[in-house]
Formats: sequence, C-alpha cells, structure tokens
Amino acid sequence: MTATASTPTDQLSDRLEKCYTGVVHDVMRAMGIRDFTLPVELRPLLPERAMAGPAFTVEGKADTSADAHETLLAWTGLLSKAKPGHIWVSQPNDRIVAHMGELSAETLKNKGLRGCVADGYIRDVNFLIDIGFQSWSRGYTPRDIVGHWLPTGSDIDIRIGDVVIEPGDYLIGDRDGLIRVPRSLLEDVIEQSEAAMATESKVRKAILEGVDPQQAYLQFGKF
Repeated sequence: MTATASTPTDQLSDRLEKCYTGVVHDVMRAMGIRDFTLPVELRPLLPERAMAGPAFTVEGKADTSADAHETLLAWTGLLSKAKPGHIWVSQPNDRIVAHMGELSAETLKNKGLRGCVADGYIRDVNFLIDIGFQSWSRGYTPRDIVGHWLPTGSDIDIRIGDVVIEPGDYLIGDRDGLIRVPRSLLEDVIEQSEAAMATESKVRKAILEGVDPQQAYLQFGKF
C-alpha cells in the first residue's frame, strides 16, 4: 500500500496533539483568551491517549414524537456528513440517551475521524475501547436515540458549558481535560506552546540538577 501525504490540517492536528492541555491553557491565558476550557465532567474513554483536531459540530434535541425510522434516518444522515480528519463534537441537549455507539464509531473511524466529544452519554464502551476510538462524554447508558432524539444542525456554532465552538475550531484533549483553540489563532498557539515546552525542559533539567526552584523560575521565566 502506498502511503499518502498528510494534509496541512492533519499536520497541524498532529503538532497540537503533541502539546498538552496544561501548556496550551497557559499560552492562551497569557494571550488574553477566555472561556476555552470545556466542562470537567467530560472525560475520555481512553485517558492515556491525547486527541486533537478540527471540530465537526453537531446539535440536536430530544423529540419523543419522532418514530424509529425518522430518528435512524436522521442519525445516519449525520454520519454521512462527518468530515475526515475532524473530531465529532456534539451538543445533543439531552442527558437521557447515548449519542455515540459501536456502529457509529466504526463508521466515523473508517471515514478517518480522530474521535468524538459528546456533551452527554455514549454506549457500547467495550467495543469503542476495542477499536480504539477516543470518545469523550459525561458517562454511559445502554439506551439509544431511537424514537427519542433528532439532530437540528451540523457544521454550526455550538456551546458546551461556557465554550462556544465554531466549525473548524480545534480541540485538544488529554487526561487533564479538553480545550478549544480558535481556528484563527491555531498556528500561533501551537508555536507558542512548542516554545513553552522547550523552556519547560530547561527548567526541568535545572531542577533535576539541584537548582533552587525560584532561581530556575527567575532564570527561565517559567515554572
């Protein structure tokens, strides 16, 4: 099989993924950006694995008047719209049913998506772990969307907690949490984060060599 060249989007996603949320947070705070940290209740299914990429946004609402066929037709239509190289980011406005499961995750992984974030519940977690599909959620339930939930839009601005996520904004997540990086600031944030990590390595080396922590901070301007 011949390897294909990665796209600029993939390259930026990979660079951001090699950063970590603590340093990205500190860089964005220093830039004067606010309301970019997603709720702490959102947790990763694979905590050892970082995830970064642009957001494919989804929004919906509970609608118990919808029948099974209508809900599944709408859901599979959403899956068809999902963009390779992106992260599925959902504001379902629902805390009753699961908004990601095995067949959907298999579909998204096969399409080349990097993972998902659901501001609600997911299911089939053993299968998701087995296929290695990183999934952030508030918890788990076996109940699905059938006859309960319909999408209201995709590739639109959504809000999760205090964070407004626009289509194409980037997310980075690791054990510490999830952060939204505005698309317009992405390269600047990555470059500053990479520089900060290089400085942190110098501080770490100094500390391990016995340098006083305050002296190390004054010398390198970071701690």
